[in-house]
Amino acid sequence: MRVSTTDSIEGSRVVQAIGAITATSSWHASGTLPHQGNWRERLLADLIRRAEDIGADAIVGVNYQDEGTAVTSETGVALKRVMVTGTAVRLARAA
Repeated sequence: MRVSTTDSIEGSRVVQAIGAITATSSWHASGTLPHQGNWRERLLADLIRRAEDIGADAIVGVNYQDEGTAVTSETGVALKRVMVTGTAVRLARAA
């Protein structure tokens, strides 16, 4: 699976945008990183799995961002999670 943070894949041509896809980390205390030490790799692997499930050849426009904050009513702790987004696409086949 080819992945890019831009809207294109170097050396290839996007012929169809299948649609937006997302993956999210577990909730964790605001101001900290997710509990999993390799959270970026895990999120990207989840995003790739989602793209493969819908027949994509690549993912463009990959972006990591915080997905809001929620305060738990029991403890009052502010929680957040990280979300990775992208667009699943099909690439032109080599002639």
